[in-house]
Amino acid sequence: MTATILVCTSCKGESEAAGARLADAVEAGLAADGSGARLLRVNCLANCTRGPSAVIRAEGSWSYIFGSLSPDDSSSLIAGAALLKDSIDGLLPWRGRPDCLKRGMIARIPPLDFAGEQP
Repeated sequence: MTATILVCTSCKGESEAAGARLADAVEAGLAADGSGARLLRVNCLANCTRGPSAVIRAEGSWSYIFGSLSPDDSSSLIAGAALLKDSIDGLLPWRGRPDCLKRGMIARIPPLDFAGEQP
């Protein structure tokens, strides 16, 4: 299974190009990391008041939206993608999750095939 990191390139954050710089940092980190995760750049994640924003997702797992990131958080996004990719239950584990992915979580979205909670 492959994990994907989506980074909002239109986010401004502390500077005009903070989202684009975050995407560049993730891209450089993935090239050096060899984890097999991939980067997708997106124009807007509609989380402007808490940008820069990013999403971590993997097939069959929950998707996680994070905000208040910076280019310095690129390695944390890569580490989070690895945790999600290796997750047995499709959830991003709290233990081992980088701090910026704990305090900056905006939402988690169930997988497309989610059938609801079982009684």
